[in-house]
Amino acid sequence: MSWATYPAEDAEVIQLSLDESERFSAIFDTYFGEIHRYVAQRLGADSAEDIVAETFLTAFRKRARYDPSRASVRSWLYGIATNLIGKHRRVEVRTLRALGRHGLDPDTPGHEERVAVQVSAESLRPSLATALAGLHRRDRDVLLLVALAGLSHEEIATALGIPYGTVGSRLNRARKKLRATLGDTNPMLESEEAGRG
Repeated sequence: MSWATYPAEDAEVIQLSLDESERFSAIFDTYFGEIHRYVAQRLGADSAEDIVAETFLTAFRKRARYDPSRASVRSWLYGIATNLIGKHRRVEVRTLRALGRHGLDPDTPGHEERVAVQVSAESLRPSLATALAGLHRRDRDVLLLVALAGLSHEEIATALGIPYGTVGSRLNRARKKLRATLGDTNPMLESEEAGRG
């Protein structure tokens, strides 16, 4: 049986990896795809590889300080990834603005990169991408951890090291600003309806 088969035992895997470092590969195997998709949707495929590698390297280096009573491994990894994305904020804003202006680039090389860009372009319609670029980073982080990663308020609070109530405040503020910027429309519904019509 593979260690990666039991995400509930992630904390045990990390503890065992302190003596047997190769055990940490189970954490990588379990969460790499999920973290990569999240980062690729925020920064694009070109930057995702480096950020995800740095995320797992940071987690590996700090694994002795991981406290399972404070966060699940999944939340911990999303927190690390989001902090690293924050260091590349200009890349994220540039990516969002480019999606807002041009949408999907059909000439993106490589299947994996095309898929990542397509997922980003489909989930971030041009008007939505532009609106997201205008959000403050802390509000965008909360909103995208909900929208792209599917984290709960509690997981986001843990991942970002902020109070639970702050998650709700930031999410509410981000949604209000997006609605105002988008003229009280839902760009996801508009494009779906246009595709049907």
